[in-house]
Amino acid sequence: MKLNRKDIIDALQGITVPGEGKNMVESGAVQNVMTFSDEVVVDIVIGNPSLQAKKKTEVEIMKVIHEKVYEKAKVKVNIKVEAPEKPQIRGKEVPGIQNIIAVASGKGGVGKSTITANLAASLAKMGFKVGLLDADIYGPSAPIMFDVADEKPLAVDIDGKSKMQPIENYGVKILSIGFFTQPNQAVIWRGPMAAKALNQMIFDAAWGELDFLLLDLPPGTGDIHLSIMQSLPITGAVIVSTPQNVALADARKGVAMFRQDSINVPVLGIVENMAYFTPEELPENKYYIFGKEGAKNLAEDLEIPFLGEVPLVQSIREAGDAGRPAALQEDTPLERAFEELTKSVVSEVVKRNTNLPPTEAIKITTMAGCSSVKK
Repeated sequence: MKLNRKDIIDALQGITVPGEGKNMVESGAVQNVMTFSDEVVVDIVIGNPSLQAKKKTEVEIMKVIHEKVYEKAKVKVNIKVEAPEKPQIRGKEVPGIQNIIAVASGKGGVGKSTITANLAASLAKMGFKVGLLDADIYGPSAPIMFDVADEKPLAVDIDGKSKMQPIENYGVKILSIGFFTQPNQAVIWRGPMAAKALNQMIFDAAWGELDFLLLDLPPGTGDIHLSIMQSLPITGAVIVSTPQNVALADARKGVAMFRQDSINVPVLGIVENMAYFTPEELPENKYYIFGKEGAKNLAEDLEIPFLGEVPLVQSIREAGDAGRPAALQEDTPLERAFEELTKSVVSEVVKRNTNLPPTEAIKITTMAGCSSVKK
């Protein structure tokens, strides 16, 4: 049988390009189609460099040609990767680390660590060099969420100094107090000891070159937060909240902490987590279990950006428990939700670095037994 080039192109229009909503021909991914009797050669360009993406593309092309054109066709797929350029982001005066993003929440239980993990995974997928410091000393969760709970950081020699080597998975470098404690061991430390441990993970670690270092802060506003801001010049803060009033009241306090004149860390925006619930059997329905658009309204009230919303979905919890962030799921609504959220964060970082001077680490002084904060 002699294959027809037009039939091949028509068949390829049935394959959708992930994340674009366009078919393979319309998007320009198909560069060339050549036919020789019962053989066909397809030249394709994709933006995802992973082996999984290449294999998936090849299989889909072969399948659609065999099903819609000729089941015995000999198909060869040539795949070229042209990854999109990373946005250029002007960074801080911190050796090797361009941007330091604090992810905070006014209260616990709103999914701050889940949002942090998925932001980190999404940034790494976009091609950025990413680190995650699990600064939630009393409730570290990053080791479980990245499936590295059994790992231990090793010592490496950097310019004659012994440094901790962060654990890496899914393209994210991770350090957490969870690597240094037993699963059934509670961390019962006073503030100064917790601050010392954090300083070691920040300054005695071989982070290398990073576009982003994400800090998963503890819930609330307290000693750990001051210690972090004393140690590092934070590029900006992301506040995570659920829509209900009790969480929004605490989120408002979190924004107020960063906005204090003595601290003055730019708030990049608010994320609304568990925004709504959609059952699998009713995909068009949205149930606003914790209230509707509460964090979005708070962002408007405080005149700060609304970064996006993440639904209440069982697979997010399952992905966290399994140690593979939901943002890594290929071509799913969750992947797209986290991708849009991450793009919003990157956009706000670009604006912040363009329009504002670098943040300074704050200085803590103690007078007559009382702490004061100053620049």
